[in-house]
Amino acid sequence: MTATTTTVSSSTGAAVERARRPVPPVVPLPGDEPAMREWAEALVARARADGVELTGDDGLLTALVRKVLQTGLEVEMSDHLGYEPHAVAGRGSGNSRNGSYPKTVTTEVGQVELRVPRDRNGSFDPVTVPKGQRRLDGFASNVLALYAKGMTTGDIQSYLGDVYGTEISRDTISRITDAVIEDMIGWQNRPLDRIYPVILIDAIFVKIRDGQVANRPIYVAMGINMEGERDVLGTWVGPAGGEGAKFWMTVLAELKNRGVQDVFIVCCDGLNGLPEAIRATWPQAEVQLCVVHLVRSSLRYTSKKDWGPVCRGLREIYTAPTLEAAEARFAEFTEQWRERYPAMIAAWERAWGEFIPFLEFPIELRRLVYTTNAIESLNARFRKAVRRRGHFPTEQAALKVLYLVATERRVNRSNPTGKVNGWKQILNTLTLHYGERIEAAA
Repeated sequence: MTATTTTVSSSTGAAVERARRPVPPVVPLPGDEPAMREWAEALVARARADGVELTGDDGLLTALVRKVLQTGLEVEMSDHLGYEPHAVAGRGSGNSRNGSYPKTVTTEVGQVELRVPRDRNGSFDPVTVPKGQRRLDGFASNVLALYAKGMTTGDIQSYLGDVYGTEISRDTISRITDAVIEDMIGWQNRPLDRIYPVILIDAIFVKIRDGQVANRPIYVAMGINMEGERDVLGTWVGPAGGEGAKFWMTVLAELKNRGVQDVFIVCCDGLNGLPEAIRATWPQAEVQLCVVHLVRSSLRYTSKKDWGPVCRGLREIYTAPTLEAAEARFAEFTEQWRERYPAMIAAWERAWGEFIPFLEFPIELRRLVYTTNAIESLNARFRKAVRRRGHFPTEQAALKVLYLVATERRVNRSNPTGKVNGWKQILNTLTLHYGERIEAAA
């Protein structure tokens, strides 16, 4: 009988050989990328060779996570007792192992069955999988991230059922999200800086059920500190009936009580009474009306066929190189449109005192204060998060979602909060205008 010889290519043979290798016993550190890649390739090859899935109840990753967690629990028990299993040193030590009990935890790769060791004194308190915890931190982080993106508890329940293959009650999801309430309260009441060169304020409306569903204003304040960092200073739920300067006075007073003693520029919309409320809180603050709000307001008084020339005329005013040039262009604009749109011209004349402050600044600082776009961007995220919900059952439920959105940082994405571009040049300009007030607070 002639033996049959099978020729295997060198590449195929290498693949088979890699598949037969055992998974390396030591996982490389996260910073060692080449070693991490080699380890991951070996893990995938092993899974393929053995014909098993990577994830799922019987998956290789699940088994690996189970082994790591179980080993962690055993090591913790040895550290707690001061001796290894079956060691002579444990005799007469006053405490010893007392078997184990089963526990199922939900992880990123599925459900993992563990045996949690016990000691006779009942003093063992593991850190690897804490007592009472059925889901690891990554799971809770996923729930909070989904909640911040506007998903309801029902949406999250359905999504996690698909991903983890386990039924999770809405009550459990609510308890996970409620865990942030203490952090939210601390965030809302945290001390603030003494000086903020710029504070931007605005309000959005959400539906909240308080006896009956009503549109409630959410007051939002964003500050830019002396290091050029944007930060949400807080959110407040106001009473039904629309945005009001009286409630803004309460908000501004709270900011002052939390440490804000001086603000150079406060950017806001044209709400009646708001500039007076700002000056009552910080007498030296300059009030800058948002130019975008003024232009939008102008278009409400204007026929649609005239929107183009009206916007071009207004642009020539707010992009003027100096205050004198802006006044001259506004005079021409008034002469052209007063007869046709007297209400629009009157609105600009009333707002002129709060419109012109930014015209004294160079272009870098103008871009920062002439509009509330930074806070509008944040409000857009707020609206996206609340849109799917219809309404919130309580004020706290609404604030909880807004807090998660305000503190969320998206990787490789533009965030409303963070460092202002070109801040050093802006700071030099601020120092020229407000140097004495900056030095007084140093």
